Amino acid sequence: MEVEKREEGDRLVAKGKGIGSLSSKDMFFRADKFDLKSLDIQLEKHLSAVWSRNIENQHPKEEWEIDLSKLDIRHVIANGTYGTVYRGTYDNQEVAVKLLDWGEDGIATLAETAALRASFQQEVAVWHKLDHPNVTRFIGASMGTSNLKIPSKAPSTEAHNSIPARACCVVVEYLPGGTLKQYLIRNCRRKLPYKVVIQLALDLARGLSYLHSKKIVHRDVKSENMLLDGRRNLKIADFGVARVEAQNPRDMTGETGTLGYMAPEVLEGKPYNRRCDVYSFGICLWEIYCCDMPYPNLSFADVSSAVVRQNLRPDIPRCCPGALANIMRKCWDGNPEKRLEMDAVVKMLEGIDTSKGGGMIPEDQNQSCFCFGPARGP
Repeated sequence: MEVEKREEGDRLVAKGKGIGSLSSKDMFFRADKFDLKSLDIQLEKHLSAVWSRNIENQHPKEEWEIDLSKLDIRHVIANGTYGTVYRGTYDNQEVAVKLLDWGEDGIATLAETAALRASFQQEVAVWHKLDHPNVTRFIGASMGTSNLKIPSKAPSTEAHNSIPARACCVVVEYLPGGTLKQYLIRNCRRKLPYKVVIQLALDLARGLSYLHSKKIVHRDVKSENMLLDGRRNLKIADFGVARVEAQNPRDMTGETGTLGYMAPEVLEGKPYNRRCDVYSFGICLWEIYCCDMPYPNLSFADVSSAVVRQNLRPDIPRCCPGALANIMRKCWDGNPEKRLEMDAVVKMLEGIDTSKGGGMIPEDQNQSCFCFGPARGP
C-alpha cells in the first residue's frame, strides 16, 4: 500500500488506492495546536450545566427562586453578621442582594450549616408572601450561587470574587434612603419635628402589626434594621433571625437580637413571643424621638444586668409629650403580658395631634433641646 502523508494544520491525512481516508481512531493530533484555555471554558460550562440539571432534579423549583441570569451585581453597600449586601439590578429593577455564607467561616459544622439553610428556606417561604408598604418587598432568593458573579475589588473589570460553595442569595427591593439609624445620626443635633417622629413611629408600628398578624416575630427590631425610601417612608428589613411564632412559647428561647433592644425575658433566656418585638419598638420609639442611642455609656454586661435586675430603661426627656411617653412605658414594661399589642400602638399613635408641635425642638428653630432631667425609671 502506498501512503502519502500530508500535514494539514494539526492532523495527518492518508490517501491510498482504493483505501480511502483513515478512521477517527487512527488519527493523530499535535499537542502544540490545542487551545487549552478554550477547552477549559467549554468544560466549565458543561460541568456547570450538568450541576444545574442535577440540582433541579434533586428538588422542584420553588416559586420564590430567581433566575440568576437576570441578576447583575454592582458593588458592596453593607456588611452584616452572616454575609454581604450588594447593590444591583434584577430584571431591570434596582435591588439589594444579600449573600449569606453560612458555614464558610470554618467554625460551623456541616450539620449546623444544613440546619441554617433549611431554616432559611422556611423563612423565605414565609417572607415572599408578605405584602405591606412598611415591609421591605421580597423579590426572590436562590439556594445556590454557582452562576453568580460578584465584582472584585481588583482594578481589572474582568475580575470576580469567588462565591462560597454553600452561600444563599436573597434579593429585595433597593431603598435609597439608607437605614433609620443613619438618618437619626444625621439629625442628632437638630432633632426631628414631632410630625416626623410620629410618621416614622407609625410606619414601624404598622409594619410590626402586620407581621404579628401573620404570626411572624422579627426578633431583631432596631433602627439599624429599618430602611427608608426616597420619600422617608420606613420599611422593616433584615429578616435574618425572624421566624414564625411558635404555638408553644417555650419553643422560642435564647438570646436572639441586639443588646440594648432586647427584652428582659430574652436576655434571661426565658420563653418569649411577639411581645419581645413590642419591647424593642419602645426602645426604637425613644430613639426616634431623641435622635440618640440608648445606654451610650454602659457596657454590654452592665446593660444586660441593669435591664433585668434594676428595670433600667432610657431616660424620657421632660419635654416629651405625655401621650408618646405613655406608649414608650407601656411597650417596654418588664412584664410581657402588660405590654401593648402593636395594633393598639398604631391606634394610639394615630390619635396623637402633631399640629401644636411637641418634638425635641420647635419646627422653626435649629437649636437642640436640653430637656433631659435626672435619671428616672420607666
